[in-house]
Amino acid sequence: MQTYPYLWQYLPLVLQIVVAIALAGGMVGASFFVGKHKNSRTKAGTYECGMDPVGDSRGRFSVRFYMVAMLFILFDVEAVFMLPWAVIFRKLPGLGYSKYFGFNEMLVYLAFVGVGLFYVWKKGILNWANDKGDL
Repeated sequence: MQTYPYLWQYLPLVLQIVVAIALAGGMVGASFFVGKHKNSRTKAGTYECGMDPVGDSRGRFSVRFYMVAMLFILFDVEAVFMLPWAVIFRKLPGLGYSKYFGFNEMLVYLAFVGVGLFYVWKKGILNWANDKGDL
């Protein structure tokens, strides 16, 4: 039995990367050489949802937009923490923990998240009806 150097194990990965780069480059190159190119003033102009651009492109966003974006990230992270818990929930008693340990821990975690949601709700961050652009 012949043994190969350690780096030979990576040959399939290197070949896959080379083929992927060659395929992508070939498609881009083919579209460049085969496609028709007609530059015009309309094509070079700015495009804004099918309408002529109006006003300054550096308009200000409401602070509420950023607050809602941060809240989305916060509650998205909450879902990321709940998924592993759900996967191992039934195995926790077999690992030496009490029968309700995992359930109680998730209740405490959800209580913290619920308090945060209640605070955000009472602060009015989720109310867009009377948005004046600031909090």
